[in-house]
Amino acid sequence: MALSVSPGHPTLVLRRAAYERAGLVRAALDARLGLSPDEFRVEGALVALGPIHDEDALGGLVADLEALGLAYFDDFFELPSSWPEWLRVYVGDVAPSGVQGVVHGAVQGAVQAPQ
Repeated sequence: MALSVSPGHPTLVLRRAAYERAGLVRAALDARLGLSPDEFRVEGALVALGPIHDEDALGGLVADLEALGLAYFDDFFELPSSWPEWLRVYVGDVAPSGVQGVVHGAVQGAVQAPQ
């Protein structure tokens, strides 16, 4: 299943294995980034944090993740939020067999009619 990403503020997407390898703790991330319970999501091999409203805290976290040995783009990625409200964007991991799953690559946009 793919995770919906909200426009307006960035979302940090981590590979779940990298999150676990770095020994990250959800409560510490929630407090540091001011996340609500719905802004920390795990689906398959991904962990999504956001939308993140404090971009200074996000920048500090990115630096700390790199200091822990995680590699930007290979282990985590900051998904910017520069798309219009009428576009829905999803993230999902690639199927273990190497065949791309529901989401092609890492991000796919799907336009949905306003409700």
